[in-house]
Amino acid sequence: MAHLPEIQPGWHEPLGALARDGGVNFAVFSENATRLELCVFDAEGQRELRRYTLDGPHDGVWHGFLPGVGPGLVYGLRAHGPYAPEQGHRFNPHKLLLDPYAREIVGHFGWRAEHLGYELGHPDGPRSLDARDNAAQALKARVAPPPVAHGRPHQPRRAPADVVLYEVHVKGFSKLLPGVPPELRGTYAGLAHAASIAHFKRLGVTTLSLLPVHYSVDESHLAERGLHNYWGYNTLGFFCPDPRWAQAAHRHDPTAVAAEFRQMVSALHEAGLEVVLDVVYNHTAEGSEFGPTLSLRGLDNKSWYRLVSGDWSRYENLTGCGNTLHCSHPRVTQFVLDSLRYWVAEMGVDGFRFDLAPVLGRSSQGFDPAAAFFTALRQDPVLAGVHLIAEPWDAAYDGYQVGRFPGRFLEWNDKFRDAVRGYWLGVGQGVGRGELARRFLASSDVFHHGQRQPMASVNFMTAHDGFTLADLTSYSKKHNQANGEDNRDGRDGELCANFGVEGATEDATINATRDRVRRAMLATLLLAQGTPMLCAGDEIANSQGGNNNAYCQDNETTWLNWARADDRLTGLVAAALTLRAREPLLRHPRWFASGPSEASIAWYGPGGQEMTPSDWHDAGQRAFGAQLREAAATVPRLMIVFNPDPGPQPFLLCNGPWQVVFDSGGESASPPVPPGLPLSVPARSLLVLRRV
Repeated sequence: MAHLPEIQPGWHEPLGALARDGGVNFAVFSENATRLELCVFDAEGQRELRRYTLDGPHDGVWHGFLPGVGPGLVYGLRAHGPYAPEQGHRFNPHKLLLDPYAREIVGHFGWRAEHLGYELGHPDGPRSLDARDNAAQALKARVAPPPVAHGRPHQPRRAPADVVLYEVHVKGFSKLLPGVPPELRGTYAGLAHAASIAHFKRLGVTTLSLLPVHYSVDESHLAERGLHNYWGYNTLGFFCPDPRWAQAAHRHDPTAVAAEFRQMVSALHEAGLEVVLDVVYNHTAEGSEFGPTLSLRGLDNKSWYRLVSGDWSRYENLTGCGNTLHCSHPRVTQFVLDSLRYWVAEMGVDGFRFDLAPVLGRSSQGFDPAAAFFTALRQDPVLAGVHLIAEPWDAAYDGYQVGRFPGRFLEWNDKFRDAVRGYWLGVGQGVGRGELARRFLASSDVFHHGQRQPMASVNFMTAHDGFTLADLTSYSKKHNQANGEDNRDGRDGELCANFGVEGATEDATINATRDRVRRAMLATLLLAQGTPMLCAGDEIANSQGGNNNAYCQDNETTWLNWARADDRLTGLVAAALTLRAREPLLRHPRWFASGPSEASIAWYGPGGQEMTPSDWHDAGQRAFGAQLREAAATVPRLMIVFNPDPGPQPFLLCNGPWQVVFDSGGESASPPVPPGLPLSVPARSLLVLRRV
C-alpha cells in the first residue's frame, strides 16, 4: 500500500474517472451520502490496495485527484449514509459499487447473495441490512485511456426522407453467415465484415438499428435456468460496449472491446451505412427492492430512482422491469446526456432508439413532451445532428404516447403494424381500405401536427419483440415454452395467421399463400410514406419456431438461419427499396396536399372511379389503388394497387397509359396498359405502375 500516493481534492467535473495532468481525477455524484470512498485494487481486481475518502460534496459531487497513476487503474466505490429504506436511502458501505460513468468494466458478474444490500430470508425482507462484503466478487471499473475524439471523416449523413432502418442484433446476424470467418461470427467485427456489408448494400437499407450493446447482465431468474438475456435490455454499464459481442481474444480486455466497436462503426461508415443504438435509460439491472446493490442504488437510491409515493422503500415500476430511472432529476438528466455524447463523440454512432421512451419525459404529473430532458437533448450541440427515435410507450397506466414526442423525434408506429397485418392477413377486427390508406400515408391523424413531417412515423410490421414475418404467417398462437415460463410470457393476441396448418408444412398451396402474403406485407412496409424499419431476417423468411419473446434464446432460435434463406424474398426487398430510392414520391418529405402546386394523392376503386365516402365504408370491397402526382404536374406519375383477396381482381385504370414496374408476387413484367382497360391484379399482391 505504501507505494500508492496520497489523494488530493481534485475537481468536481467531469463525472467519472479521467486520466489527466499526471494522474486520475475521480468525481462521483451523491447528494445524500455522508462519506464516499474510493477503493483501489490490483490489476486483477482481487486485492484491495488502498482506500481513500473523497472530498466533498461540492454541489452533490464527491471528488479526488490521485497523482502518479493512469489508465488501467482498477477501482470501486463505497458509499456511507443512512440505511433507511422507508426514507428512500439504501446506503450500505459493505457493498462495493460500480462507478456509473465507468468506461471499462472488469470482472465477471455472477448472482450471489452477497450482492444484495439486504439479508436474504430476513423477516424484514429488503428493509433489512446485509453486512457481508462483496468486493471479491463485485464488478469493478478500470480507468480508460484518454478520450478519443472520433473524427468520423466518412460518416454518412442521410436526409430524413432517405432513411431505411434495419433492426439487427450484433450476434444473431453474422453467427451463421457464410463468408464471415468463424472467429468473427457473432461479433462487432463480424457485423462489419465484407460479407455482412454486402447483404446490407444489396438490400438497400441505410441505417442499422442495433439491439442494445451497452454492458448488461442476466436477470437472476434467467441465471437459475441457465439462460441469458440475449437482447440485452438489462443495462449496468452505460458507457461500455458489451464484451459478449466482441471477438473472443478481446472479451477480457475492455480497451480492446471498445476499439473493436469503434472499428465496426468506421467500417460501416466507409460503406455508407449509419449506426443507431437501442439504448435503455428507463431502468437498470438493479431491479426492484428485491434486486442487488451494484451501483446507483448504493450511491444514492433516492436521487437515481423513482420511488413509490407514501412508501419510499418500493420502486415505481413504470417499465415492467422492477425500477424506473428518475430522469427528471437534473443529475440523472446529465448522466443520460453524458452517456449519449460519449457514444457519439468517442464511439462514432449516428443516433439512438430510446427504449420505453416516455420514462424520459415523466414528471410527477405524468408524461410531458416539454420535459427538461427533451429540451436539453434538442439543444445539445453534440447531439444536434443525430437520429432520435422513440419507442413511444412504457408500462404505466398512461404509457401510450404515440405521436406526442417533440421536435425531430421519430416514433415507432404500432398502428401501422396492426393495420398492415390486419389488412393482408384478414384477421382481428377487420382492417378496411380507409385504415390501411391512413397508415400507408404515415398516419397523418397521429403525426400531422405542429411542424412534424411524415418521416416521424417509423413504420414496422415486426421487431425483435414479437413474431418474425415468417412466423406471423405460419402460426396462430405463440410457442414460448423454451423460455421456461410455461408459455405465459410474450404478447398474447398478436395478429397472425397460419393459413391452415400450425408451423412448418409441406403443403405447397399453404406455402404459396404464406409467401404471397409475406411479399405483399413487405412491399407495403417498404413503399409506404414515413420511415420504414425492416427487422433483420424477415427478408430471408427467418423463423423462430413461433417464439414471440425470444429475449433469452442465445442459440439457433434467434441466430439468422442463412442456410434456409429465401433469396427470392431478399430480391423483393432489394427491388422495393431500389424503387423507393428512385421515386421521390414514395418517400415524400412533406404531407400530400390537394393544391395543384403541391404533390398530391388520389384514391381509386377497382372500377376506375375515384373513391367516395361510401366506398371507404364498403366492407365488402377491399381492393383499391392510389395515384401519386408530383407538384405542378397535370397527370399522375405513379399508381399503387392493393389486392388482399384470395383471387385476382380486375382493376380498371384511368389517367394512363400505365406500365407495371413492381409486382410483389414476382410475376413477369406486363406490357403497358392503355387507359380505360382493365388490369388483372394477382391475388394477395401489391403492384406499382408508372405512367408512360
